[in-house]
Amino acid sequence: MPVIWLEPEVIEFPPVEQALEYPDGLLAAGGELSVPWLVHAYRQGIFPWYEEGQPILWWSPNPRMVLFPEELRVSRSLAKLLRKQHFQVTFDTCFDEVIQACAGSRADGAGTWITEDMQAAYGHLFDAGIAHSVEVWADNQLVGGLYGIAQGKVFFGESMFSKTSNASKVGFAFLVKQLAIW
Repeated sequence: MPVIWLEPEVIEFPPVEQALEYPDGLLAAGGELSVPWLVHAYRQGIFPWYEEGQPILWWSPNPRMVLFPEELRVSRSLAKLLRKQHFQVTFDTCFDEVIQACAGSRADGAGTWITEDMQAAYGHLFDAGIAHSVEVWADNQLVGGLYGIAQGKVFFGESMFSKTSNASKVGFAFLVKQLAIW
């Protein structure tokens, strides 16, 4: 089945069952990265993922990874690191810095899918209270973090970064603990 082209005037996705097997989960192209489009997509388990120079590509791979907070298993080494309290963790204090760090250069030299348009779109979601960030600090420096989308009882993790060993793991562990509380 071919990929369906979406027009910006109508926010409507094909059923996720129509997503391609190869490439895994490609569902549609086109549309726009506005708050209404993104909210509508995430409510159906659809997300944008594309590179600079491509049209917006919408994905819904099957299966998806789902982690229930009570199922998180923390390694001994991470538990020890968490007990040491070497890092401080905050939520939603510097979303723009987190997404910019997530969009930064990769060790393998590969580019990023977090284009300037994506950063702006997720910034609008943050302003609307839908996107959230977790910041990990050491000595008052941002050394790790992650961001994602909250929809109902689901948090869609989008990307993470770490400038210091294990910083993003610490942020993830704190996020899962907070999600269990919420």
